[in-house]
Amino acid sequence: MQECKRFNLGCRLMRLLTFIDLPIKKKFRLFSVGVLFWFLVMASLTIIGMASISIRYDKIINNAVPQDKVVQKVIRNLQAMNIDASGILKAQDKGAVTRLYDLTSRRQRDLRDFSSALALGGAVNDYSHDTGKLLETLHTTSLNEDPVGVDFLKEFSPLLDDIDQAYADFYAYKLETLAGEAANGEQLEARFVTLEDRMGAASQLSIDFSLYLSDLYHSSASRIVEIIQVTVLTVIGVLIIAVFLLLLFTRWISQALAKPIAEIVDQIHSVGTGDVDLTNKIEITSRDEIGTLSQEFNTLMDTVYSMTMFKRVIEEDATLEDVYARIGEVFHRELNLDDFVIYEVMDNQRDMTPVYPMAFGASEMSCSGEILTNCELCRAKKTGHEISSVAYPQVCKQFKQETGKVHVCMPMIIGGRTGGVVQFLFEPGKGSELDVQKVQGKIFKAEAYIKQALSVIEAKRLMHTLRESALKDPLTGLYNRRFLQDHANHVISGVLRRETCLGLIMCDLDYFKQVNDEYGHDVGDLVLKETSQLIYKNVRDTDIVIRFGGEEFLVLLVDTNPGDAEVVAEKIRKTFDENKFKIPNGSLKKTLSLGVSEFPVDSDGFWQCIKYADVALYKAKDGGRNQSLRFDEAMWEGEQF
Repeated sequence: MQECKRFNLGCRLMRLLTFIDLPIKKKFRLFSVGVLFWFLVMASLTIIGMASISIRYDKIINNAVPQDKVVQKVIRNLQAMNIDASGILKAQDKGAVTRLYDLTSRRQRDLRDFSSALALGGAVNDYSHDTGKLLETLHTTSLNEDPVGVDFLKEFSPLLDDIDQAYADFYAYKLETLAGEAANGEQLEARFVTLEDRMGAASQLSIDFSLYLSDLYHSSASRIVEIIQVTVLTVIGVLIIAVFLLLLFTRWISQALAKPIAEIVDQIHSVGTGDVDLTNKIEITSRDEIGTLSQEFNTLMDTVYSMTMFKRVIEEDATLEDVYARIGEVFHRELNLDDFVIYEVMDNQRDMTPVYPMAFGASEMSCSGEILTNCELCRAKKTGHEISSVAYPQVCKQFKQETGKVHVCMPMIIGGRTGGVVQFLFEPGKGSELDVQKVQGKIFKAEAYIKQALSVIEAKRLMHTLRESALKDPLTGLYNRRFLQDHANHVISGVLRRETCLGLIMCDLDYFKQVNDEYGHDVGDLVLKETSQLIYKNVRDTDIVIRFGGEEFLVLLVDTNPGDAEVVAEKIRKTFDENKFKIPNGSLKKTLSLGVSEFPVDSDGFWQCIKYADVALYKAKDGGRNQSLRFDEAMWEGEQF
């Protein structure tokens, strides 16, 4: 994972250095700036190297060398003072002792001057102690910025004081010895040893510091050589990198311009000739105008491909419910729309009902529930064009303003009239305004999907109408015998799979022919319609009522227990016995005869059980009518039926 991150970071850095993602104008404008940048880098490295060399050189010439010269003078003076002290120790006359001591005093003053020059910096003169002539003027820098030099001065200054004191004691005792006032040679020798030790310590300290300055000189000289080598190698390395990046940039920019343009030209040519692969994407190698063009072209191809596949899929969906569900899925997945409702306008152009989402109640509606029973109240349905409270707040009086949302209602024009309405709802965030541009972009894409679906919805609705008209009785609205033929296997397999019973009730109006003969066929139709409603109301929603033919009806009681069908049949019979049919000139009382059988209790053949129910029905009619009979094997008289 870490390696991938480092690799991506390296790629981003390389693309940044080569301007691959910059606009084309900036690419060529910054190309010259990039070349100048690398020249400046090389010049800067050279200047830095020369400055480092200058610093090291200054440390050698202006610090180490002059400081070492002064320290060498100190060492020679200490050595000369040691020799003078030996001369004083051996001298036997006072004049020689005094002359040597005066010479030593001048050397002591020189040591003080040298020490002061090392501490403060500046010029110091070196005179010949024999002739008094100026031998040399030394220019040195202060040791105060050098920690080792500061330590040297801290130790050296007290030693000078000790040497001065020891030299004065030695000289005074020597004079006393020559005057005869002190004749102890051991005391003189002890003072000489003390003086010699102190001068030796000062000399060794100076020698050690001189060695330090010598090491500093050699290390600085070596560092200068290293800096020169590193500077040369770095400049060469930077030059190689600059050349490599220049070549890489040239290659990338040529690919970023030439390859996508060629691919776009090929795709446009394919679109023009009709031979196009919508899944073939243009490789995006940059984020400049060419990359944006490639991205937009790929997005266009994706949209076209998505629309094409969407229409192809919904064309193959079995029902309108599947189509509406597919539209909802596209809105969720492709457009990231979560709050919307699809309403379908019924064929009577009066009612409308929400079809997506399926589990949607009137209490959840953002509009007044009255639009469901009077869809002309819906502004989008009535006008047939988009209604948006984003563009015009409170444009629709039926929308509930207390929801705090804004809406865009888009009509679905099917067959020249509004066949449905899609309502999109948007809720602004707390303390923020609605992103109108973003909403409009989503609505535009949603409208494109809706337009793709309109022809499919129209075809599905037409097919549904034709299918319903073929499977339903136009007078009663009940399913007909063809429905039973088409769906019998589905009903049978479900009952067998669930190991339940299917109750079959065959119903027939008693003396119905008399109604037509006495009152006319219009009254007969009214009686048939009300009969169908009475039967339908006395069974469950999951049960199936079929107009089997004429005044004969078949009821399929799905998933019942043995014996339940007899109870339902008797319930239906009693309802009819208590009912009076309203006719134009008064009322009419009719009775019903019913035959009952159960599948697979009576037979493992579904159509055989229907025949058994029919046999029981005829037995009921033969037995006096207005009764329900359960099929019994004794009713079956072979060829008679």
